[in-house]
Amino acid sequence: MRPDRPNGKQDSVPEAGTLTLLALGWVLSDASRGERLLALTGLDADALRAGLDDPAILRAVLAFLADHEPDLIACAEAIDTTPAALIAAQERL
Repeated sequence: MRPDRPNGKQDSVPEAGTLTLLALGWVLSDASRGERLLALTGLDADALRAGLDDPAILRAVLAFLADHEPDLIACAEAIDTTPAALIAAQERL
């Protein structure tokens, strides 16, 4: 378990890929949001599954969140990080 910072967010920043996979899990936890991800990125479920180790696919997931601030904020809260950390992960990929 990682120690918490005073603001409640975890102290160590997960690797960009790990953070993105957590974000993807959050996106796909809601069927309509998952369908919107596929529609807006042009991916299908098979391409998404096959591309889980592809930085371009992972960037597309984070770009999807970055393009809709309410989802970006909600995702960050759900996976115990910050919106800025998700944007930074996108830039690192």
